[in-house]
Amino acid sequence: MLNFFVAFFTLKFIRKHLNTKETLPQYDQYLKILNFFVVPFLLLLVYTTFKRFLPTINFGWFLIFSAITYVLWLLRQNNLASSLLKAGLPFYIVNSLRDFLEYLMNDFVEANDVYIDFLFLGALFWMVAFAISTNNQIKALKKEEEKNRIVVGENEKLEMLVKERTSEILAQKEQLESTVEELKATQNQLVQQEKLASLGELTAGIAHEIQNPLNFVNNFSELNIELISELKEALTSNDKAAASELIEEILGDITQNTEKINHHGKRAASIVKGMLQHSRTNTGQKEPTDINALADEFLRLSYHGLRAKDKTFNADFKAELDPNLPMIDAVPQDLGRVFLNLINNAFYACNERAKNNTQTQAAESYKPNVTISTQNINGTIVVTVKDNGSGISEENIEKIFQPFFTTKPTGKGTGLGLSLAYDIVTKGHGGNMEVESMVGVGTTFIIKLPIS
Repeated sequence: MLNFFVAFFTLKFIRKHLNTKETLPQYDQYLKILNFFVVPFLLLLVYTTFKRFLPTINFGWFLIFSAITYVLWLLRQNNLASSLLKAGLPFYIVNSLRDFLEYLMNDFVEANDVYIDFLFLGALFWMVAFAISTNNQIKALKKEEEKNRIVVGENEKLEMLVKERTSEILAQKEQLESTVEELKATQNQLVQQEKLASLGELTAGIAHEIQNPLNFVNNFSELNIELISELKEALTSNDKAAASELIEEILGDITQNTEKINHHGKRAASIVKGMLQHSRTNTGQKEPTDINALADEFLRLSYHGLRAKDKTFNADFKAELDPNLPMIDAVPQDLGRVFLNLINNAFYACNERAKNNTQTQAAESYKPNVTISTQNINGTIVVTVKDNGSGISEENIEKIFQPFFTTKPTGKGTGLGLSLAYDIVTKGHGGNMEVESMVGVGTTFIIKLPIS
């Protein structure tokens, strides 16, 4: 009966846990036959023909246990098979030896029955102990497999979540890239609008600046026409001596007038050239630039531009320029925009304060004033734009150079002027830009540009 239980359950265990269908496919079918047909048949013989076929039955058990041992030996690389082989080998040896001794030396077996039974029990206990240990290993292995299965499942879930999240991030990235492109396009449009706005502010001032030299050109050309008529009369005079003196005098006047026409014509040409430089597409190429000329030019253009738009506006302005200021490599169009923006803001602040003073009956004591000055301090050109306007609060000074920040009413400014000016000075020319202000006193913008 013991042999049946050992053989039956061992075969079943081997086929299930060692997966002989895949590891030993050539033997699995035979093991199945042994498990479900031969082992039960031998058990049946034990209870029906015990005495007659006992040696044959014992030999059958020997063959079955030998087959089991051989299969375990073939699978010895497997830890579980190796443990089963170690557990069953003593039982197999002792059980087989006892059966052979009973068949060949029965008297010896009967005489030493106690010792043989002791060995058999020892082998049986050894097998049971190993079986328990193996069972614990199987449980631990199952737990480990279950844990691994859970981990694998969680990893798969995590991978799915990562894929989903990655997909979402990629979609967000594409959306953000699209948004960034739209923002860049919008920013470029706003920058262009800012440039066009500054160009529009220049137009009125330029018209006024050009009108003055044109008036001189017209006046002196009219004088020359009159002088030429007088010259013709003198040439036809009979009094040659008097005519000669008169002709010399007229020619002198015509020469002086022509020089003045030439001077004022060049003045108008330089104004037009400055406007073309300001309006043309910026190539970013630096060239030797006269900072004094730029400062003086845009101070007057800004003032006359504001006067053309608002006839009630009036302010004193002056340029305190260092005559020994060296030329520096710069982009004149860009620095021109910086000066124009700062000067426009200065005049705007003065005008706002003047309007407020008018409303509060304090206009008589206030005189709007804007000053632009240049200095060469320790190898650095310092350009200062100072006004006595309404001033800027400390809260707003912290945000003054941020894009789209403006204290002007809607429609009066884009909020990009100072931001662009700051970038032009710091990033475009390696300089620095600072602001000092006090509410009700005025504001000073300080630009520092390295000479070399």
